[in-house]
Parts: sequence; structure tokens; C-alpha cells
Amino acid sequence: MAFEQKIAAQGLTTSGDDLPDRRKLLSFGVFELDTESGELRKQGVRVRLQEQPFQILQVLLEHPGKVVTREELQQRIWPSDTFVDFDRGLYNAIKKLREALGDSAESPRFIETLSRRGYRFIAAVNGNGSGSAAVTEAPSLAAAGTETNRNLRIGIVLGVVAAILLAAALGLRMLWPRLLGGNTAPPIRSIAVLPLQNLSADPAQEYFSDGMTDALITDLAQIGSVKVISRTSSMQYKQTKKSLPEIARELNVDGIVEGTVQRSGDRVRITAQLIQGPADKHLWANSYEEDVRDIFALERKVTEDIARQVRARLTTSSQGQAAQPRRVNPDVLEAYLKGNYYGSKSGVGDEGLKQSQQYFQQAINADPGFAPAYVGMANAHIGLWQGSNEDWDIAERSAKKAIELDSSSADAHSTLGEIRMHRFWDWTMAEKEIRTSVSLSPNSAESHGSLCGVLARLGRLDEALKECEIAQQLDPSRDHMFDVLYFRGECDRYIPLLRRWIDLYPDFFVDHSELAHCYWMKAMYKESIQEMERALVLFGLPELASHMHQAFVTSGYKGAARVAAEGVEQLASSKQGFFPTAAANLYAQLGDKDRAFYWLEQAYQHPELISADDGLMSLKVDPMLDPLRSDPRYKNLLRRVGLPP
Repeated sequence: MAFEQKIAAQGLTTSGDDLPDRRKLLSFGVFELDTESGELRKQGVRVRLQEQPFQILQVLLEHPGKVVTREELQQRIWPSDTFVDFDRGLYNAIKKLREALGDSAESPRFIETLSRRGYRFIAAVNGNGSGSAAVTEAPSLAAAGTETNRNLRIGIVLGVVAAILLAAALGLRMLWPRLLGGNTAPPIRSIAVLPLQNLSADPAQEYFSDGMTDALITDLAQIGSVKVISRTSSMQYKQTKKSLPEIARELNVDGIVEGTVQRSGDRVRITAQLIQGPADKHLWANSYEEDVRDIFALERKVTEDIARQVRARLTTSSQGQAAQPRRVNPDVLEAYLKGNYYGSKSGVGDEGLKQSQQYFQQAINADPGFAPAYVGMANAHIGLWQGSNEDWDIAERSAKKAIELDSSSADAHSTLGEIRMHRFWDWTMAEKEIRTSVSLSPNSAESHGSLCGVLARLGRLDEALKECEIAQQLDPSRDHMFDVLYFRGECDRYIPLLRRWIDLYPDFFVDHSELAHCYWMKAMYKESIQEMERALVLFGLPELASHMHQAFVTSGYKGAARVAAEGVEQLASSKQGFFPTAAANLYAQLGDKDRAFYWLEQAYQHPELISADDGLMSLKVDPMLDPLRSDPRYKNLLRRVGLPP
């Protein structure tokens, strides 16, 4: 076809009297976008591109170097669709646009993803873009006439050279990772799952999105080669305004998983994306939709996809083919998720735990074979324990039933281990169950923390320290180091941690009591007595605190400690509180061994009466009891509690 015919085919004229072509051309790299004809060309050759990807490209080119938010794209291109349809449509359109440009999310040359915000065109743009560049006008045909043949020949030569260079560049780009021995993208060795956003119109569905976040974290915790941050640390970023690099730095992670949940009737849709946290760089995204009855299979699919993206393996895969997740009745799922929701927001003895327990019972009644509900029931009754063995009995039966139904439940094994330790002083079985939990879920901060607790109280403090350090890395928003540092006598490390925790939660009396113990061991008696007074006031005993203060003024720290010990005894006799090991600690430090052993014996005889006290579990390692260790009565008590001498 002659040159003039090609021009005519594009709806133009070759008449010298005609106005010049005023087409607005936006060029970048080897590409050129014609805003009037709606065409994208690569070195003069048209690139097939659907309408929505083309519109996105045009919007981005209008604002080169600037962030175009998702909301702006929605209003401009998807004004009448629902948010979820927009979310899926935008992802697919961006994917097709990148394919057309030969671009990638991992190493963008043109389109950069800014997670949770939008996109930015990062290449240089020649044309009218945002108004900062001059409009590129097509040359008039009259002016072009005399140069046509020469330019055409030059264009062909340059096109061939450019194609060769481009092919070489693409080949080198494909070969480069192999030359380097793998993917050049930084490896993902640690992940945090941010709370999934609830896209349902009903705010009351928060329990559902929180439950899906919990399930995803639980599944990911089974990845053996990647550190997964615990729920308690991740959930603090719900509705946060912090940037992803800030969150990644605070949690010390490489990757961040974020996404959305929408439930509509019996359908559930989850979107998830993996971000390289420190650089806020998009790595992967996908959307999933299933019947709510298959929610656990959906969660498994998301987990497996993320594991593939970080080239990790699931722990269950090394133990044989994992069982296919069972379907769940929507009513059972509803009750179970509500039980978890209310339980996670409640403290020991809180009324919310009773509400949680009721929901778990509803789930069990509707489906007696649903193992997770039994785990929830066990934990709720442990928290509800208020002086009766009935809650312990229910907790133990529930944990055992959960293991019977699902032996791979890490939570069930951990809960049973805690019961065997706290109620029965069955240290061997406690360690066995909790180690099983760790093997099933190597990223569970709770399991590592429980194992630390068992090992520490058995006197294996070096092993315990390692487990507590792992728990701390997995759950940095909570403290997992207090007990083991205290038992090791490392008060110089312990006190700063405790002080920071008290700054956050100044009204928790136990922390002030523990701080008082550490000050006492460092012979900082004035500071110790002050912390004891604060603990007593916060516990609701201001008169005893006042008496302590007066005794300290008149009789020194030993006088104040004796007043405190006698006050604890009076609480027991008046049935206001039973703190036998607290009294024993004070008498041991005062050198009154008989009174100390009297109260230790009371703790042994009446464990069901102990409230807000560690009982005899720490008998072997509590440094406040050091003055008693050479006494034969101490070794005899260790034997009866089942602890090694």
C-alpha cells in the first residue's frame, strides 16, 4: 500500500491546503499513545489493548510521576460498578496493560504499584501528559512530502536496530537472574498478615473479617521456613494510617499480606496481595471466591499460593498429604467465629468469656464433629476459672475431644499441655503436648511461649530463653521475656522491659509487684517498697499500702515487708484473697523459714483457692525463695510437686 493510501486509511488527507494533523501523541520508551484514535503503538505497530486497560494507561499518562489513586480510577472508569467488581476489574486491567507493555510488577519500568493507594507512571513521557510538557503534533503532510522517502528508509533502519537492541535487552533480562543464581528480588523470610478489610455493607460483620484474618495467620503459621507474625501483633494495625514500610520496620518483616473480605449470602470473596514491606513493592495478588461452606478450603488455597510466592514449604507437606479441609455448616461457622471474636476481646474472668463459651457451645451442638469449637471451648473455660475445678474439667475434656477429632490441631495440643501443667503439675505430658504443638505450627508465638514456660519451671533456663526469644520475635507487641529473665535473675535486662510495659499499662498491679521483686533482689529497697505500695493500691488495698509506707519510715524495708506479709495473711483469713506464695516470698526474704514453709504448704494443700498467683509452679526457680533451697523441706516439696531437685 502506498504511503498516501496508508494515510487515507487512517482518515487523513494529503491535500496541501488541509490543516495540519492535531493528533495528541503521548510517547514513552518505544511506545506511542494516540488519544484521538484510541491506539497504542510500539515502534509504529499497533498494540492490541482492550478499552479499560487503555483508559487506565491514558489516565496514568495524564499525570506522569504522580500517584493516581484507586478511587480516582474507579470514578473515571468504573463509576457504576460495585467496589468488589472494581477491585477484580482493576487487577485484571492492570495485568493486561503490563502484558501489553512488557512490564512487570516486580521490576516496573512503566507502572509502579503503591499498595493500598494506587499506581504511578514512572517513565518519562513526551506529550501533553499533565500539561507540563508541550503537545506533540504530527507534522503536516505538505512539510513531510519532500522528506517522506528518506525518513521512511531511515525509520526502517532505526526500527531494525531498535528491535535487535530490544531483543538483546529482553534476553539479557531473562538470563540475568540465572547468572546471579536465582531471583534478584529480595527473599521473603518473614511475613505479617494485616487485618483483612471488611467490605460487607454491615459493620457487624467485623467478627467475620477478623475470623478470616485469624484463619489465614493460623494456616500460614504452619510454614516452616518463614517467620509469621502472630495475631496479637498484627491486629494492632487494624485501620492504621501507618505506611507499609513503617509497619514492616516495626514488626521486622520482609513481606506483608493484606486483603479484603466480603460475604454476600452464602458466598465469600477474599482478595489477597503480597507486598515487599520495606520497599512497599507489589509482588503478587489474587482473588478467591467460594461457598461459605468451603471457607477452610479457600483459606488453604490462599495459604498455598502465598507459600509458593515466597518459595516456602508447608510443615504439613513434610508429614504426608494434608487432609482436605472439611466443609462447615454456615450456622456452625457463624457461632464459632463469634466465639473467637468475643473471646479475643476478653480478659481472665471477663463476662465476655461467658458469651464466648456460649457461642462455642452453639457450634458444638450444631456440629459435634467440629474440632475448632472444642479448642475455643477449652480456652474459654480456662479463662473463666474462678475457684472451681469444674471449668478445668470442661477445658480438659474439650481439648482431648479436639485432638480426637483432629490430631493435627496445634492449638488443641498446646491447650492440653497448659492444662496438664497448671492443674496437674504433669510436667512430662505438658512438655510433650506443647512440643507437638510447636512441631505442627512452628510460627505459633503462643506455643513457643508455653514451651518456654514449661522449660523454665523445670529449671532448664537456657532452653527456655531460646523459646521465649522465638516467641518474642513472632509476637513483638507483647512481652514473652519477663518470666524467664526474672527466673534467671537478669534484672538489669528485666527492669527496662517491665518499665516500658508499665508505661503502656500503668494500672496492672502484677507488673508493679514483679518490679518490686526485682528491685528487692538488687537491694534497691526503697524502690521495691514503693512498687509494692502501688501494687496494693491498684489491687484495692490502699490501707495496707499506707501501713507499709509508715512501717518503712519507722522500721526500714524489713519492717515494711513484714507488714506486707501479715497483711497478706489477714486477706486469707478474711477470705478476701488467697496469695500463699506471695506470703512465702516475703517471709523467705525476712529469714522466717517456718512461716515461709507454712504458706508453701498451704499452696500445696489448696491449689483450687489460689487467685492471681502462680502457686507452686515456679517453686524451683523463683529467686525470692533462694533462702529456702538448702532446707530439706524445700526438696521434699519439689518432689511432691513433680519438679526435679
